[in-house]
Amino acid sequence: MPSTWPTTLRDRDLVLRPLRRSDRRAWERLRAESRAWLAPWEATEPDPVRQAPGFAAMRRMLEDAGRRGAMLPLAIVDDGRLAGQITAGPILYGSQSSAMIGYWVGRPFAGRGLAPRALALVIDHCFAGIGLHRVEVDIRPENTASLRVAEKLHLRDEGVRRGLLHVDGAWRDHRSFALTAEEVRTGPDGRGVLARLLAETAPRA
Repeated sequence: MPSTWPTTLRDRDLVLRPLRRSDRRAWERLRAESRAWLAPWEATEPDPVRQAPGFAAMRRMLEDAGRRGAMLPLAIVDDGRLAGQITAGPILYGSQSSAMIGYWVGRPFAGRGLAPRALALVIDHCFAGIGLHRVEVDIRPENTASLRVAEKLHLRDEGVRRGLLHVDGAWRDHRSFALTAEEVRTGPDGRGVLARLLAETAPRA
């Protein structure tokens, strides 16, 4: 499958695009402001000797994975401001044709509905843009905010997977949610999950 990199996805003031070198200060500031907010939910390195990469190394790694089609790593930008990240990956092709999706939104941007819209955009692109068959999102059972995102997007609950990911210093259970392309009615514009979300959350007359 050829890479679709670089990819930019949009819904009004919400833009998903590759991280840029110029994002460094905003990214580091947002991470610092949101460290305690994100710590209970973010994957961690189980080997205490290994250090998480800094911004420059991380951006290069994601850029390379995006070019190879192994991941779809995007920054979440709200009205011109860096708000978080969302990544589909690893992306598997062939008989599996699937991807796992993870995301984070910084604390100053919480409660604005960015996560469900960003996730919907990426799912639609995985199906209509990349041609994948299945996507999966894994969420800690205690993460009520992300559980609401899965509910809003009508992701199918596939149960608890024991010790799935190393998060906040230990191996944690996660609830797995999934969606297949057959479960989505995608329009000519390539939007299905997002179209349903916007229709269900639109103000009623």
